[in-house]
Amino acid sequence: MGKNREASGQKSRYPFLEASSDKTAQAVYIRVQVQTRASCNSVAGVHGERGEALKIRLTAPPVEGQANRALVEFLSGLLGVKKTQVEIKAGGKSRTKRVLVKGISLREVERLIDGVIDPPLL
Repeated sequence: MGKNREASGQKSRYPFLEASSDKTAQAVYIRVQVQTRASCNSVAGVHGERGEALKIRLTAPPVEGQANRALVEFLSGLLGVKKTQVEIKAGGKSRTKRVLVKGISLREVERLIDGVIDPPLL
């Protein structure tokens, strides 16, 4: 992930966020850790000692892509983008996923995540 951060010229204070290296469109990669079969859909904070992933709890089970669809829907709502702008790029069958969100800037994603993580990383 380091190469893309340098190529984009933007670095995030959150280790799980990375601006896309595509200079023609705004897009952000988010590394997430998904907990399925939770009591409600929510952002549970940061996962890992060094904040390697955004932890997201989903009510959907990890069966036949249900959790992946729920993740796309949850992130699109959280970030205010269309579901078609959210794409799981890696980890489709894993708890840890790399998600591409198009049409939003790194700074805007940071601002929105600041509102749901307590306390935000400064």
